[in-house]
Amino acid sequence: MRVFQNAVFLSCEDENRIFHCLVEDNGRIVFTGDRLPEDYAQAESVDLKGACVLPAFGDTHMHFESFAYFRAGLDCRHVKDFQELGDLLRDYLSSHPHEKVLVGFGCSAHTVAEKRLPTRDDLDAVTRHPLLIVKYDGHAAVANSALIQKLPKSVLKEEGFDAASGWFYLNAFYKAVNHITKSVSIPRVFKNMLGGSDYLARNGIALVHTTEGVGFPLDLDVDIMRLTSRGLPQTFRTFFQTMDVNKVLRRKLPRIGGCFATALDGCFGSEDAALTKPYTNRPDNLGTLFYSQQAVTDFVKTAHGKGLQIALHAIGDAAVQQALAAFEAALKDLPREDHRHIIIHADLMSSAMIEKAARLGICIALQTPFLHWEQEPETYLRSILGERMDQMLPLKSMLGAGLTLAGGSDAPCTLPDPVAGIYAACNHPNPAESISVLDALRLHTNWCAKLSFDEGQRGTLTNGKLADFVVLNQNPLDLPVTRLRELKVATLYLQGQAYTGQHSSAFSLLRDALGNKYPF
Repeated sequence: MRVFQNAVFLSCEDENRIFHCLVEDNGRIVFTGDRLPEDYAQAESVDLKGACVLPAFGDTHMHFESFAYFRAGLDCRHVKDFQELGDLLRDYLSSHPHEKVLVGFGCSAHTVAEKRLPTRDDLDAVTRHPLLIVKYDGHAAVANSALIQKLPKSVLKEEGFDAASGWFYLNAFYKAVNHITKSVSIPRVFKNMLGGSDYLARNGIALVHTTEGVGFPLDLDVDIMRLTSRGLPQTFRTFFQTMDVNKVLRRKLPRIGGCFATALDGCFGSEDAALTKPYTNRPDNLGTLFYSQQAVTDFVKTAHGKGLQIALHAIGDAAVQQALAAFEAALKDLPREDHRHIIIHADLMSSAMIEKAARLGICIALQTPFLHWEQEPETYLRSILGERMDQMLPLKSMLGAGLTLAGGSDAPCTLPDPVAGIYAACNHPNPAESISVLDALRLHTNWCAKLSFDEGQRGTLTNGKLADFVVLNQNPLDLPVTRLRELKVATLYLQGQAYTGQHSSAFSLLRDALGNKYPF
C-alpha cells in the first residue's frame, strides 16, 4: 500500500474531481480525496512535489507492430530534401547490410525542398538494393526498380500501380506491403516491439487499441501481437483488420476491423478519400470507395450478428455515409444495446451524419494531430477541400450531439503523443470546433477506455480502478491552450509502480508473455 500526495489529481471522470491524495493497494486505487483517513496513516508515502496527476493515457488507433518497426528503422519524416534522403538511405544500408529489403516510412511532398514525392528514378539513383518507402499517410508507397522486380506479376497488375513513377496506390499498395512483410524476421519483430512499447510508456500511454493483420503468413502478426502483449507493460486491445469473420472467431477475439481490408476509402494525402462532392482542385475526382455498399453492409451484418465490435476506416464523408448505412442496416435487423461499433478517423461528417451516428450509438476513434500535421499541412488540405477544411474533425459539434469520441495517433502516421493530441483538440484551425481542456483530457483517458469496454478498470482516477496514472510537469488546467505543448510526462505509474524500463531482450519478453495471462 502506498499513499501518493502533495499533488493535484484530476480524475477525468464525466464530473471531474480535483483532489490532493491518492492511495493505492495491490495495484488498485482504494482512496481519493484531500484528507487521508487514519487507516492509511502508516502506509508508505510518495511525495509528488506539487505535480499534476492524470489517469494514464490511451491511444485508440495505431498500427503498433508497424509503428515499432519504423521507429526502430528507416524513418524518413525529418529529411529536408532528396539529397538528405539519399544520405539517410545509404547510411542505413551500410549499417544493415544483411536486410533483404529496405522499408522506410514518412516521405511527404510538403516537407522537402523539391516539393514533390520521390520517384522510382530518384530511388534508383541511390541504391540497387530492394527499397520501398511508405508515404507519410500509410496508404501509398514508392519502390525502386530492384524491389519492383521482386514483386509477383499479380501485384503489379493490381489497380493503383504506376510503373513509370514506381508508386503503389489503392489495392496495389496493400498487396505490395503484404508481400514484403513476409521478409521481416520474427526476432526483429520482438525486438522492435520492446522499443515501441518503451516509447509509448515514456509518453504516458498505458492502453493501446492496435490494428493488426498486414499480410504475414497465416496472419502471424496478429498472433504475435496477442502473445507479446501479455509481456508488455501496456494493455493492448487488438483489432484484426480483416473481413473474414471466421478468422476472428477462431481466435476468440471480441473485435474486428481497423484499416487495410476494412478501409472503406483512402486518404487526403493521395486524394482518394471518398467525398460526396468533388475535390476542390480536381472537379472530376470524388475519391475512391473500395467496396460497394452491399459488400460493406453484408460484412457488418455478419460481424454484428456474431456479437463482435466492429471498427471501420472512413475518412471522407462518402465513406462515413457508407459505414453509417451499414451499421444502421445491421442494427435494424438485430438491435443490440451498447455495441460500441467504431468509425475510425471520420474526418469529414455533415451535421446529419453526426446526428445519425449519435442515434445509432456509433463511437468515433479520431486523430486530432491530423489538424496540425507537418507532413499534411492545413494549406494543402484547404487547396483540396476548400471551405470543408473548417469542418474537418468537428469536435465540438460531435460532442454536442452526444457522440463518444476518443483520441489516437494512427501511428506510425503520427507519433504516439497524447500531449500533441490534447493541444490540437484545444486549438482547432476552426476555433468554433475547439473543445475544452478537460474534454481534451477525457478524449485521451476516460473515453479511450470506453471505446474498448475498459471503463470498469481504467480511464479515470476512481476507487476500485487500476492505479495507472501519469505525472505531468504542469497542470493543463492552469495553462493557456496555446501553451499546452509545454506539458511533459515526468513518470508513468502502472498499477502503482513507476515505469522504469523494458525487458532486457526479446527472449525475456517471450518468456514473460508465455508465463502471463491477462488478469482481466
